[in-house]
Amino acid sequence: MKNTELIDKLNVLLSDYQIYYQNLRGFHWNIQGKHFFQLHEKFEELYLDTAAKVDDIAERILTIDGKPLHSFEDYVSTSTIKAKKNVHDGEGAVSGIKSDLEELVKLQTEIKDMAGEAGDNATEDLMIGYNEFQQKVHWMMKAWLK
Repeated sequence: MKNTELIDKLNVLLSDYQIYYQNLRGFHWNIQGKHFFQLHEKFEELYLDTAAKVDDIAERILTIDGKPLHSFEDYVSTSTIKAKKNVHDGEGAVSGIKSDLEELVKLQTEIKDMAGEAGDNATEDLMIGYNEFQQKVHWMMKAWLK
């Protein structure tokens, strides 16, 4: 496998995270209803974590001699995650987060496997750590929806 394939996948992941981040910000700003305080705080926790991951991914791409995407036009055209608009209710927001996490974990698992095959232990470890955290958040979102 060439580094370019891994870099391309990491740029898709970077794009996914940028859209996921914007979705979380929108949920944080626009949430209404009886779970406002609980969800407003949780969404902030998640978007702050996501912002740190965006930086980590871009820096990882640079570390393996790639160029990270950096325009919203590129993010929108590359991302597998879609923007969620006009979501004000807890169920809609939590369902949106749950589906975004499913996409992220799927892609991160693919990148982890590619990195392992390429002997890129640092990228592999990064993806393992992300999946561990996001699988837990996914479980919490599923539990909240029940």
